[in-house]
Amino acid sequence: MTPAIPPAMERPHFVGIGGAGMSGIAKILARRGATVTGSDSRESATATALRSAGATVRIGHAAEHLPPDATSVVVSSAIRPDNPELAEAARRGLPVVHRSAALAALMEGRRAVAVAGTHGKTTTTSMLAVALTALGLTPSYAIGGDLDAPGSNAEHGDGDLFVAEADESDRSFLRYAPEVAIVLNVELDHHANYASIDEIHEAFEQFADRVVPGGTLVVNADQAGARDLTARLTARGGGPRLVTYGETPDADVTIVRVAPAGLTSDVTVVLDGRELTFRVAVPGRHYAHNAVAALAAGVAAGVPAEALADALGSYTGVRRRLQLIGEAEGVQVIDSYAHHPTEMTADIEALRGAVSGAAGRVLIVFQPHLFSRTRELGAEMGRALALADAALVLDIYPAREDPLPGVTSDLVIDAARALGADVRAEHDRDAATGAVAGMAKPGDLVVTMGAGDVTELGTRVLARLTA
Repeated sequence: MTPAIPPAMERPHFVGIGGAGMSGIAKILARRGATVTGSDSRESATATALRSAGATVRIGHAAEHLPPDATSVVVSSAIRPDNPELAEAARRGLPVVHRSAALAALMEGRRAVAVAGTHGKTTTTSMLAVALTALGLTPSYAIGGDLDAPGSNAEHGDGDLFVAEADESDRSFLRYAPEVAIVLNVELDHHANYASIDEIHEAFEQFADRVVPGGTLVVNADQAGARDLTARLTARGGGPRLVTYGETPDADVTIVRVAPAGLTSDVTVVLDGRELTFRVAVPGRHYAHNAVAALAAGVAAGVPAEALADALGSYTGVRRRLQLIGEAEGVQVIDSYAHHPTEMTADIEALRGAVSGAAGRVLIVFQPHLFSRTRELGAEMGRALALADAALVLDIYPAREDPLPGVTSDLVIDAARALGADVRAEHDRDAATGAVAGMAKPGDLVVTMGAGDVTELGTRVLARLTA
């Protein structure tokens, strides 16, 4: 079914259309028949994919890029107020729509499944979307990362389910009204928008209140912040039906075994008294937990557990989530989006379990993401890197932020070195590529890690290894 497009979304213009969240919404609107235009700061494979989907994409930001017949301008929280296209929209009196409001509009009339948490959202959303698609349920979905190719982060499906990430970073997840919601974890992050962990707890409690009457909230039983949310909701009564998952023995969906198998894992759970085993295409306990969260949510939405467990085996990974870029001279190159210390620790531990041979090492090229995050969590990032055999640390990727006095990658490096780790700074990306390629030996894993443009170094490392 193709729902009617709201008038403001008939000819939307996206500022920053190439962004992970923005591009998915633009693609769905184009598939539904809207005339979609947008601009982005640079050419990219995502821009090319959007053009293939029917959107008009221009490079650079200028007032003249806003079409004369545009009905709205869509922005994310990353767009600065002085953007010339925003200024032109204000001059014309056009409505400016936040990305989350546009996504909420797309969900109307569908049974929404919203995936929230400080980390793991993209992987869990992807797992559920792929499994539902494999079962022929043709869901719509919007994911913060590409499944296997640029432009694969969203789809308009004919089914009644809509699976989407629910982003807490700017509280935009409070716009959604899901039938089923997932909370993977609740931790301190996004320091520009949250002054304390208490504010984050309050936001997640408000998110739980957004679940429609009769709906279900799936919550991690093992993570402290998620357990706190469950306790708060239980104490006050009412609200959505709660389903917990994890290795905690009294979890409603109990994880009884996670068996590593190279760069995959076999996961066994007990659900409603039945034991189910299925394979996850990425290594590590945290990815296994993501898969079980997807299983619990799908079952809550009415999908048979056995069929869904089998279908989860169709998931083959998301770009940048422990993605195997290639292998050369016996060295595997992996790309990791991990940028929060918890994610970094989980990915490095998972890779340690997957490294080939007793002599194999995990070598990291890490790029801290955001000055505010590095200021608050730089020491924890360093402790995570200390788990690797060696690491190079690039300069901070600023994204939308301006530099902060005294905040540099040294905060990460000093914390790692205090633990005796082999970690050093590398300010030049080409030099970092050559250095890690020179360090690598057969059996090693080289990992590009971070949410910025460090991902571009993976193919360069492979080229150096074969040079």
